[in-house]
Amino acid sequence: MKKAIFFDLDDTLLDDKKSIQTAFDVTCKELAEKHNKRAADIEKHVRAAAHAQYKTYDFYPITLSIGINPFEGLWGNFGDVHHNGFRSMGDQIADYQLKAWENGLSAAGIPSSEAEWAREQFRAVRRKSPFVYEETYDVLNTLRDKGIRLLLLTNGAPSLQLEKLTMTPELVPYFEHILISGHFGFGKPEKAIFDHALRLMDLHPEEVLMVGDNQGTDILGATRTGIESAWIDHGEGKVVEGANPIHKLSRLKDVLSLIE
Repeated sequence: MKKAIFFDLDDTLLDDKKSIQTAFDVTCKELAEKHNKRAADIEKHVRAAAHAQYKTYDFYPITLSIGINPFEGLWGNFGDVHHNGFRSMGDQIADYQLKAWENGLSAAGIPSSEAEWAREQFRAVRRKSPFVYEETYDVLNTLRDKGIRLLLLTNGAPSLQLEKLTMTPELVPYFEHILISGHFGFGKPEKAIFDHALRLMDLHPEEVLMVGDNQGTDILGATRTGIESAWIDHGEGKVVEGANPIHKLSRLKDVLSLIE
């Protein structure tokens, strides 16, 4: 049996996609009713505009290296002081959020004057909508009862990831260490952050299992480090060359079958 499990956070323990979707659903529904449009069409245009706008800022390279997606950018504040890239992101993030909504709404045939309201509504709803998978606490309790040590290894800006954990404070005590890529300086799949996690736990790669939903970050990084991996496949079919997960799981609770 493994001595420790390293867990990803977003879409592994937290249902972050559901949180983002809820914010889009509420915001776009109100806009659709007001302007006689289809909410799905509004969302499609705003998502496309966000992707395009995100790439135009000088903070974009750090979002790639740390792992911050455009939709986290639509609600976070950022501005973490310890890295000039994050400080730049904090300075520019309101402009990004507003322009993403302006451009998306214009493409959907809605006056861009609605963008400021939409920006604030999306941010507010996302902050009120943290979701933990229904089996998350049962899995963590079982692992803790079996004496398996736990570490949380998450990509993202420290301020945003810590805000997510503040929204779900029950998660925090399960983990000996919480390692956020923005604090460390490199994100998954860089081998360096996995090596650092091993040092924190004073363990060797063969003593650890990595559990995550993203082949390109969680699984590829574990493979590069010689850590056995379990990939939670949410049915999106995103396979990454070189990731090579040892185990394929259909949901989080399947992890328990690997330790029995």
